[in-house]
Amino acid sequence: MTTLSAWPWENYSNLKYLLYAPLAAQVMYSLAYEEDYWRAFWCLNILIICGLKGLVHVLWSTYNNMIFLTRTLRINPKGVDFKQIDHEWNWDNYILLQAILASMVCYMSTPSMMIISTIPLWNTKGLIVLLVLHVTFSEPLYYFLHRSVHRNNYLFTNYHSFHHSSPVPNPMTANNATLLESLLLCVVAGVPLIGSFLLGVGSISLIYGYAITFDFLRCLGHCNVEIFSHKLFATLSILRYLIYTPTYHSLHHQDMETNFCLFMPIFDVLGSTLNPNSWELQKKIRLAAGEPKRVPEFVFLAHGVDVMSAMHAPFLFRSFASMPYTKRFFLLPMWPGTFMLMLVVWLWSKAFLCSFYTLRNHLCQTWLVPRLGFHYFLPFAKQGINNLIEDAILRADKLGVKVISLAALNKNEALNGGGTLFVNKHPDLRVRVVHGNTLTAAVILNEVPKDVKEVFLTGATSKLGRAIALYLCRRGVRVLMLTLSTERFQKIQKEAPAEFQNYLVQVTKYNAAQHCKTWIVGKWLTPREQSWAPEGTHFHQFVVPPILNFRRKCTYGDLAAMRLPKDVQGVGTCEYTMERGVVHACHAGGLVHMLEGWEHHEVGAIDVDRIDIVWEAAMRNGLSSVSSLSE
Repeated sequence: MTTLSAWPWENYSNLKYLLYAPLAAQVMYSLAYEEDYWRAFWCLNILIICGLKGLVHVLWSTYNNMIFLTRTLRINPKGVDFKQIDHEWNWDNYILLQAILASMVCYMSTPSMMIISTIPLWNTKGLIVLLVLHVTFSEPLYYFLHRSVHRNNYLFTNYHSFHHSSPVPNPMTANNATLLESLLLCVVAGVPLIGSFLLGVGSISLIYGYAITFDFLRCLGHCNVEIFSHKLFATLSILRYLIYTPTYHSLHHQDMETNFCLFMPIFDVLGSTLNPNSWELQKKIRLAAGEPKRVPEFVFLAHGVDVMSAMHAPFLFRSFASMPYTKRFFLLPMWPGTFMLMLVVWLWSKAFLCSFYTLRNHLCQTWLVPRLGFHYFLPFAKQGINNLIEDAILRADKLGVKVISLAALNKNEALNGGGTLFVNKHPDLRVRVVHGNTLTAAVILNEVPKDVKEVFLTGATSKLGRAIALYLCRRGVRVLMLTLSTERFQKIQKEAPAEFQNYLVQVTKYNAAQHCKTWIVGKWLTPREQSWAPEGTHFHQFVVPPILNFRRKCTYGDLAAMRLPKDVQGVGTCEYTMERGVVHACHAGGLVHMLEGWEHHEVGAIDVDRIDIVWEAAMRNGLSSVSSLSE
């Protein structure tokens, strides 16, 4: 690897953050043992500034990823995929480097230079000097270095192509660079500050203001949303040369021979490298904000699970959302705020666009009903939730969406009869409403080994339980159906062909399955109930949330899911606890419905005769099963 292209801590993952520890240790040591606190003061400020710089990036990223707010103003319509997210995973290396360099400056300085009492909180002269140094030194230096790197094949290939490897610029792209490039950027950003202090006009607010503003403008330029109104530049045309826009810098990532400036386009004008489309494209994007946008062919209508998992949304923490959901301790301090926000959206909200991807030129979106799992079990919330779902379906129908698929609780039988409520109420719907349970059943059934002769089924009289029981009995599999309702059992049994009805057996207690090693779980199992399963049992499941992995000598299947086709583009979010590129079977079921162009609604009871048809269609369209066992 080329010298200064790799970071020294590249292979240390999160352990790199231990490099901040000496600064924290210095603060504590100085406060405890030193009479003069100047070192503690500066080390503490370095830590605070680094935290604020990181926060700037996170807030910009949050805004950038709020596609329900920014969709009409997006510059590049493509989505950021897992590959790009991983490429930009260490976007904060630049901040850590600045902390190290700032601490070196602190320790190389004499106490007389760093005495707290001699440095004012504000100094107007310092601001003027800093602006002069920035315009006369930082801007031209960055422009010269940036243009030179692009025009030197060796330098570009080894030191700058890394930054340009992100196909969709976004705030995390801003400082995602090699070590050498980041060192040069530190010089560009550091000279105005150091110069102001050497000239005796520095101040505390100058350090904070310039350090934060510098990163703020870097993130602004790499944002994929055009935030400036074209009318502003039409009214004050001089601003075109004083501040760049996201569109302006996006053109640099498209045409790498133009728009090299740091923040001020005047230097591209002076260097004859201004892209002639810079302002026309910016105006075009702003004017197009009110025009109809591309309509998705498929919508998956999801919902939240709990307060903690709500923070797994892609517009909050992009890197967190790109991994399967697990509880993280760093999220605990944010729980109260998230809970309060949940109460606010409970009072006023509607389903909103959360994420999107494309498959064979089909635009597929996930809309989120702003309700958590517990809301669905509150009797007084039932009507409100159905209103939200109905509103989303009608909105999709008006837009021209082909298929809308309902997630887990959005198709709850007790809530809306698996979607039948909406289809019956609106018989002229053009959008096809799909619960996706046919493919969910197919996934579960295809995980059951072909040589199995007996299974134990809980949740046996539910929509999925019924379909699974009827399908398996036709295969000659004896199904022990756990239910206390003889009436519901007999109703299902009568649906089976006469020659297979004896394969359906009603049981009322878990001990009836103490010799059965294949359990299909559609109802939550306590550890005590699981204890009836013999060693070597495999638990297939379609219960939400999944049961606890209590038995050590048993295996547990995940919820029914399918892997998206390999040619899918723009997927950068994990669907709850699913692996990357894997979606719940009900999501995949709606997708298959759209790809096949089926014209019927899939609501209410599962048509057992269509289970194999839907499974074969899924395979034909490139989806694949996800069979994972956990001990």
